[in-house]
Amino acid sequence: MNFYDSEKMSDLLTNHGYERTEVQDDADLIIINTCHIREKASEKLFSDLGRIKKLKDKKDIKLAVTGCVAQAEGDQIKSRAPYVDFITGPQSYHRIPETLRELSLGKKVSPILEFHPNEKFDNLEYGKEYKGPTSFVTIQEGCDKFCTFCVVPYTRGAEFSRSISEIKDEIYSLTDQGVCEVTLLGQNVNSWHGLDTLGNERGLAHLISEISSIEKIKRIRYTTSHPLDMDEELIHAHKNISKLMPYLHLPVQSGSDKILNAMNRRHTAKEYIQIIDKIRKINPNIALSGDFIVGFPGENDKDFEDTIDLIENVQFAQSYSFKYSIRPGTPASILDTQVPESTKKERLSKLQKVLFSQQHKFNLKFIGNEVNVLIEKTGGRENQIMGRSEYMQSVYINDNVGSIGDIKKIKVTHAGQNSLKSL
Repeated sequence: MNFYDSEKMSDLLTNHGYERTEVQDDADLIIINTCHIREKASEKLFSDLGRIKKLKDKKDIKLAVTGCVAQAEGDQIKSRAPYVDFITGPQSYHRIPETLRELSLGKKVSPILEFHPNEKFDNLEYGKEYKGPTSFVTIQEGCDKFCTFCVVPYTRGAEFSRSISEIKDEIYSLTDQGVCEVTLLGQNVNSWHGLDTLGNERGLAHLISEISSIEKIKRIRYTTSHPLDMDEELIHAHKNISKLMPYLHLPVQSGSDKILNAMNRRHTAKEYIQIIDKIRKINPNIALSGDFIVGFPGENDKDFEDTIDLIENVQFAQSYSFKYSIRPGTPASILDTQVPESTKKERLSKLQKVLFSQQHKFNLKFIGNEVNVLIEKTGGRENQIMGRSEYMQSVYINDNVGSIGDIKKIKVTHAGQNSLKSL
């Protein structure tokens, strides 16, 4: 979602006379767009700010901090780094041009940290330059789930869904820029709900069906989902809508019911597996991806083994796994049952060994078979191109078989843990 926000800030500023540069020393404006999910986000921000201050001392540039760290720690940023010209939360970046005008008039500006997502989306400006074949589209923001480890409800606010017409207008603009694949984004993307032209409330499956009617869109994906919002209509969409890719990212975080309850996930391990069984019954070829947190407060050896058992049961094609880290302000941060760092590190190593083995096993199945690959860009070697399969695998092709944006059948000759190759 931060990649999407950064692109939208770039579109906005380009439409107001700015030109993007990859050379920091050439910049008149530097924006650091931050994420608060990962550990030590604040420390990384202040380290980056310190480096940029040296440039700012030499030339007249404007420096801004945006995103979720800005939202959570705006006052601290202003106090520790008073040379930052302005601070904007993730729901207010549409106000950047206005803020720059105020600064040019010598006005002081306070951190802009309001929660008005509808205002932000109402003021989005679409770019006009070629983007490439694939793009993100935010359809939903915020979260009402309040998992005890997560800062999102405090940095992104309550759940908000964009309208069908707004979303389709943005996608039409993207197709004019060369896009043929969209990934629909949301903190809880499958909680999206909006009104159709008749005023009826609809869910994500209906939206995907609407988007599939756009001729130039060839592929549709969505992330990140919550098990509680995986309804029957959406499950059946993975069979009934051909443009919806056979790939689902459905985080579970833990296989222990005790830990799931402590995390406030509001589902059990058994209920999660029942959802997976339904999806696989509808589409046996679907690739599944998940998120896992090890070392959550109170996790013991039995809880960890329950997570391994769930992983062995499901068999994931891809995964994302992390050690639990304290996020200030979250309920889990004040629990007195924190797991020692050495234990977390050991458990993560064991967990990833299982997950990476499953991922490699999934990829090995494709050797000798053809996959449909959307060619996204040139590779790192001469005459090499890179794309993605329907199952979200990176595919490297050592032959110029098509142009960027083409979808080609490619025979797989090699498979690694993280990618496929055609040599």
